[in-house]
Amino acid sequence: MYKIAVLGTGYVGLTAGVGLASFGSKVLCLDIDKEKIEKLKKGISPIYEADMEELLNKNIDEKRIEFSTDISEGVKWADIIFLAVGTPPKEDGSADLSYIEEAAKEIGKNLNGYKVVVTKSTVPVGTNKKLKKIIMDNDPDNHEFDIVSNPEFLREGSAIHDFFHPDRVVIGTESGRPIEAIKKIYRPLYLNETPFVFTDLETAETIKYASNCFLAMKITFINELARFCDASGANVQTIAKALGMDGRISPKFLHPGPGYGGSCFPKDTKALAYTARKFDTPLKLIETTVKSNEEQKHYAAKKILKMLGNAKNKRVGLLGLSFKPETDDMRDSSAIVIIEDLLRAGVEEIKAFDPQAMENAKKIFKDKITYCTDEYEVAKDVDILALVTEWNQFRNLDLQKIKSLMKGNAFCDLRNIYKPDEVKEAGFIYEGVGIR
Repeated sequence: MYKIAVLGTGYVGLTAGVGLASFGSKVLCLDIDKEKIEKLKKGISPIYEADMEELLNKNIDEKRIEFSTDISEGVKWADIIFLAVGTPPKEDGSADLSYIEEAAKEIGKNLNGYKVVVTKSTVPVGTNKKLKKIIMDNDPDNHEFDIVSNPEFLREGSAIHDFFHPDRVVIGTESGRPIEAIKKIYRPLYLNETPFVFTDLETAETIKYASNCFLAMKITFINELARFCDASGANVQTIAKALGMDGRISPKFLHPGPGYGGSCFPKDTKALAYTARKFDTPLKLIETTVKSNEEQKHYAAKKILKMLGNAKNKRVGLLGLSFKPETDDMRDSSAIVIIEDLLRAGVEEIKAFDPQAMENAKKIFKDKITYCTDEYEVAKDVDILALVTEWNQFRNLDLQKIKSLMKGNAFCDLRNIYKPDEVKEAGFIYEGVGIR
């Protein structure tokens, strides 16, 4: 049994730690955040993710996972070290590698024998070779080690499921020595015939960015088409359905909305565009995707304001604040841009509710908006109700009750959840994205 240390207990690190422990390895999750580690020792997850706490506590009870702030001892103890620290975007769009570089220094200082260092964090092409040099420069005794690029493809809200049921596992290496160890820690996936892609470091690094950027472009394409449909009178839902019937295209990610957000798509599109510019090979499609996605968020706000007519003395109700359902993550959420645009336009009050993201929203907006306890409190006395995030509990609203609570009768469905005729029959003025 391999001993695995995971540096970083965020969304990626904690999922990897819990997942690898569930596969039978002995796992030590490391973080410099003492408060977070203390919570994890008690079985409290710092992130909202389906099934996370259940699996976390199961592995704690079965003594397969532990938590510590002692990075040096953790590195010395482990056979395999996963790097899962954040690589947030800088203002210019490039990835901030300071955290992962610092982690590499700590690994180098504490090497005490052969280790396999696995980069799980999303990093630009060439980073793993840079990390290898940092580790070597900080190891006075020149211990042997191998570095592996093993990018994650986890969807927030479905991370646990995705870890156990991946479409593929990508492994980038410079030598064959660490491959057997990687196969063993992922043995359940290997036995289930999950496809494994073995390649070099640079290709593995790029696969991660290419995957996210392609999906972001697909979302942006259908959003731009939805804007065209709003102008022309065509129905984007029927168009998307017909497109999805083409086996070369598939129906996935062809759902119009107020723009993508979260921790991956915005960061990764900007980072790949920046890196491509550095190599003097600009990726114009990705650059346009970034720009168009921001426009889509403002377009959603304009749609609400257009339905309001005059923003002054008007109240707006928003259903959903997280960038997608089944997560409390508000990073780059469309709701942020929508709220900022509505406040700038001079609306009297914005009322909002989200099943999981309320605490994060309060950190961003403080007392600028009104926080409600459920969807029906949001509807009370508002002039317009806008559905921003497609949580399941918003999919079957009591429209008659909503109508009776509202002051106005405008319903803006930014996720195209409802059938227009159904909403109109309930007495609303309805607008979706690319449908009417």
